Amino acid sequence: MTQTSRPVTAPRRDAVLDTASPAARSLAPPPRSAAVVNAEIRALWCAGGRLAEERRGEYEALLTEWSAALRAEVVTAA
Repeated sequence: MTQTSRPVTAPRRDAVLDTASPAARSLAPPPRSAAVVNAEIRALWCAGGRLAEERRGEYEALLTEWSAALRAEVVTAA
């Protein structure tokens, strides 16, 4: 008896992204838009023209959030 092999395919993107349990997804806050995060980044810089060393971690976290929000908005638009 011979077995036919099927080509191996990558899992669907939506299946990979939807691995969290419904309870975990409901506890997570909704993602903020890139525009909202960008406004918060601008506020950090406008508060004195220089970024205080103790605010650098906050700034880096906002940049990461902004980048993810921007990518999500581009994927949604496509």
